[in-house]
Amino acid sequence: MLHPIPPAAVLFDMDGLLIDSEPTWFQAEQDLLAAYGITLGPEHYPHVLGKPIEVSTAYLLELTGHPVGAAEFAAGIETAMVERLRDGVPMMPGAKDLLVELETAGLPLALVSASSRRIVDACLPLIGPDHFRVTVSGDDVELGKPNPDPYLLAARHLDVDPARCVVLEDSPTGAAAGHAAGCRVIAVPHAAEVPARERVTIVDSLRRVNLAFLRGLFDERTSDDR
Repeated sequence: MLHPIPPAAVLFDMDGLLIDSEPTWFQAEQDLLAAYGITLGPEHYPHVLGKPIEVSTAYLLELTGHPVGAAEFAAGIETAMVERLRDGVPMMPGAKDLLVELETAGLPLALVSASSRRIVDACLPLIGPDHFRVTVSGDDVELGKPNPDPYLLAARHLDVDPARCVVLEDSPTGAAAGHAAGCRVIAVPHAAEVPARERVTIVDSLRRVNLAFLRGLFDERTSDDR
């Protein structure tokens, strides 16, 4: 494996971290459940935020009493989401500047999403596909977040040590995946609390994050906490 000055690579979540798409997801799910007479309120948000589609689908089907199969239900949510993405979604504050700074510095970047390849491909034009050397979707791994597999796969494709990578996430599910992969994690929570722990740093905005901030995660005071 390569061993550049850390971070060796930066691995980005997508929904809710780079683009403000979580409300769009929730609206698509609300609309679908409304067709079955179910009102999806904010109390349900933590159960679907940042989850792989099969996890959120299972939860929503339980609410509706399983009126259709899981595959049909998930396809309905994704179709509604793709239609909404055609209207665009905004980038999160600080996201574009951070991507440009890290890419200009020559750092390998990866997009690591729990969403399907169909959704990732629909979102990439909104973010800028040229920023990323690697993209990993939920379809590319057998075990999605909170398992470490998506981030381990991205690190393997980039030929870097996960322990020398930084993961940026917004959800407790994604932060758990990055932590389990052995990466340092920066969490920018906005809809569900992410607990602070070893190798997890909480910030309130991507505007707080730059290359110097990332390198500071690997100074002599943190070099032995892997």
